[in-house]
Amino acid sequence: MAKPLNRDQMAWRAAQDLPDGAYVNLGLGMPVLAASHAPVDRDIFFQSENGILGVGALPEPGQGDRELVDAGSRVVTLRDGASIFDSAASFAMIRGGHLDITILGAFQVAANGDLANWDALMADKGPLIGGAMDLAVGARAVYVIMRHQNKDATPRLVDVCTYPLTAVGVVKRIYTDLAVLDIDARGFVAREIIPGLDRADLAAATGAPLTFAADCRDLTAPKFDDGD
Repeated sequence: MAKPLNRDQMAWRAAQDLPDGAYVNLGLGMPVLAASHAPVDRDIFFQSENGILGVGALPEPGQGDRELVDAGSRVVTLRDGASIFDSAASFAMIRGGHLDITILGAFQVAANGDLANWDALMADKGPLIGGAMDLAVGARAVYVIMRHQNKDATPRLVDVCTYPLTAVGVVKRIYTDLAVLDIDARGFVAREIIPGLDRADLAAATGAPLTFAADCRDLTAPKFDDGD
């Protein structure tokens, strides 16, 4: 039976697509894990919308400066060449199109690239607006890390989003626990699929028509124990 990827494995796979010299924003949740898995031979500047360009590795437990935190209030470090600035400058960077890539989480992604990631219409949890709307329309490329399905096995990759939209037609690539998919004129296109998962099962887990790239290959990742 095919074993879905865990959180770190999904983040690792996304990190492998970050090019040398890129300016990258990572959303809260699984996306921020990508910074820990970025290829060591690439010079990547991670941006945090609370005002950091050049977020470094996470400090060892009990270490670090409690006054140096990212947008998710995690204690972080700074890499060589990092800079700190106010939120106005940070969002001028985001809205001005100066970020190459943002990797975000999502509740739903539609086959045309629509993104819904700020309000899941849950009575016990209010909308989480944050900076996602600015990032989704300001970054040059929008990638998403998300589970392929909800806990009740309903699809999160859908024909049309049923949750309020964050942005229209912006998502280009999706990393799930089952596959790597692109979005083009055909809709969802599987580029990689975890070993042992039948293509028909992946299609059944996807709430919109799915095609497979001619060079679709196995999705493999190192082993990480993140508690999943």
